Amino acid sequence: MKTLRAAATFVCVLAATLTDAATTSPQAAFDANLVVKGAELAAIGNCASCHTAEGGEPYAGGRPLSSPFGTVYSTNITPDADTGIGQWSEDDFARAMHEGIGRDGRDLYPAFPYDHFTKVADDDIKALRAFVMTRDPVHAQNPRNSLTFPANLRASIRAWKALYFRPGRFAGDPSKSTQWNRGAYLAEGLAHCGACHTPRNALGAEKKRDAYGGGEAEDWLAPALNEASPAPLPWTADELFDYLRNGSDARHGLAAGPMVDVVQNLGQAPEDDVRAIAVYIADRMRRTTRDTDASALAQLAEPNAVSGMGRDAVPTRNQATASDGAALFEGACATCHYSGTGLQATKPVPLALTTSVNAPDPRNLIHIVRNGLWPAPGERGAMMPGFAAELTDPQIVAVVDYVRQRFSREPPWHDVAGQVTAIRKQERP
Repeated sequence: MKTLRAAATFVCVLAATLTDAATTSPQAAFDANLVVKGAELAAIGNCASCHTAEGGEPYAGGRPLSSPFGTVYSTNITPDADTGIGQWSEDDFARAMHEGIGRDGRDLYPAFPYDHFTKVADDDIKALRAFVMTRDPVHAQNPRNSLTFPANLRASIRAWKALYFRPGRFAGDPSKSTQWNRGAYLAEGLAHCGACHTPRNALGAEKKRDAYGGGEAEDWLAPALNEASPAPLPWTADELFDYLRNGSDARHGLAAGPMVDVVQNLGQAPEDDVRAIAVYIADRMRRTTRDTDASALAQLAEPNAVSGMGRDAVPTRNQATASDGAALFEGACATCHYSGTGLQATKPVPLALTTSVNAPDPRNLIHIVRNGLWPAPGERGAMMPGFAAELTDPQIVAVVDYVRQRFSREPPWHDVAGQVTAIRKQERP
């Protein structure tokens, strides 16, 4: 009898233990609706892209983030207790997001854009935490940061924060619409659009007086998203929405480089939020009709006229390769860009209307010529082959020079050859 009672007691204790474990599991600790909301916010924040290394587990960190001061490796934000944030409290998480301070009290490097996240509302921070704390825990010890002196000293971060970091939540503009304010809240906060599209000073801080004036992202040019936008045709809110949601727009071109990840993430965000961001950014980019390139408009009115904008008489800076560029373009590019009978089912956006051809420097066009444009894995979409294996560096220079001359009214680019060499070395494994 005692044995049976002991066995029954053991079964009851075991059942209670299992029940407690179930109720305290990460999935059970958070409201399902809160987790869904957090997933949407994480998509807007592009969290997975920065916190997932190439070939690594989602949110386990280890992605190298390059800067003029060295390399910072993104952190593991899965709920692993040893190498992730499994032991972080709600207050720990909020302090990191709002103040740039880790659980151990150390200042975080601003590669983690808490200068934007500080604007995020408390309720959204709770939802975001609910999402990341319900991911699969991954034990992943990531590489140590590799930074030059004095950036490798945490004291330098405190000095940087004293100069440039202003904590505080987002404050709306009562003169603007609810949709505009929602877009501003998201773009300035979690989406941290200005982190890439704003130029930075010598200490890596955004030049707030030139907000959205154009910046850099992973050795790509992040074009200006204000009245200085290099796009020949002004963007409308509807066009920006199509671009941000689907990665393309018929009057402006395709997403490339780091924007591909952004678009893939925004595809998982609520449509209303993406449209609100588009409304806000379009308002910042607003230009008058007199700023619109009349030649570009004329070209747009002629769907079959996908030739250049009539700047052939303007000499290229690299005139010696002009004829080579024309011949190479005719042989490698014209089939798609003139006749539309190449890889794509529809004709590509006229080169004269693309930002990469009209940008202030040639980096984006060089990347595209070298590596092409491809739809996301498993998805259908426009494509362009890369020519890094088929064209020599001088031939790529010739093509880039020619395209700039033939399809843009902007002045010739400086040192295309130097940038081609730099990009090739940077891409080399």
